[in-house]
Amino acid sequence: MITEPLRCCVIDDEPLAGNLIGSYAERTPALTLAGVFTSAQEAYPTLSSGEIDLVFLDIQMPQLSGMELVGLLPPTTMVVFVTAYENYAIDGIKANAVDYLLKPVSYGEFLGAVNRALARRGATATEMSTADGNDSPEAANGKAGPDSDHIIVKSEYRHRQIRKADILYIEGLKDYVRIFVEGEPRSVMTLLSMKTLEHTLPSENFMRVHRSFIVNLSKIHTIERSRIIVTDRVASPAVTHEIPVGDSYRQALGAYVASRSIGQTD
Repeated sequence: MITEPLRCCVIDDEPLAGNLIGSYAERTPALTLAGVFTSAQEAYPTLSSGEIDLVFLDIQMPQLSGMELVGLLPPTTMVVFVTAYENYAIDGIKANAVDYLLKPVSYGEFLGAVNRALARRGATATEMSTADGNDSPEAANGKAGPDSDHIIVKSEYRHRQIRKADILYIEGLKDYVRIFVEGEPRSVMTLLSMKTLEHTLPSENFMRVHRSFIVNLSKIHTIERSRIIVTDRVASPAVTHEIPVGDSYRQALGAYVASRSIGQTD
């Protein structure tokens, strides 16, 4: 087992944010901090040496952005994006990032990212071959037996098991989907199609109500003509999500409502 600390650095044009992540790194035995930098240009000589294992990297920076810098890094250098902008998450996945942390970052979230980096570094060639295989992303993702109470999806280069009963809803984003899980503040993003998930999840529990949304029927709080309110009752306080209803899906939703309505009069 590899026990040598990861040599890391922090790059953020906001000194307060960069110094906070640097302080986290200094108090973490699994890391050795090589420096905190305020620009990609300042950090590049250190990065190009090939001796940095892990970079905590801001995305929006002047002159050379974090995304642009990733393309210049040695292939063995791992990246954790640290940003205030959630909309870069898909780009982070495509860039093979270990994790994607939203500011302000807690030490617990930081440690989670470090553990994922350690796990990735410790993965053997055999393990990587088993995990990735030669299958297409669709074939390697969303696996579950017909009677299974869970699915397994690949997210951030690790496999995540999710109980079907814990899924609130699923949102399609072109080549990716976001799976919203009860009690979790961050969605699980994975390379899957809505069609694959629609066929994987049991139709008696899940319904596609829009070309971009599948809902867990048991999590629905309110149904209106053009929207559904889904409630995360595990979160404290409870969180509600508004899901649009597509025109071509209203008939099926109406049939579901009618089949379970009581005390109705014509």
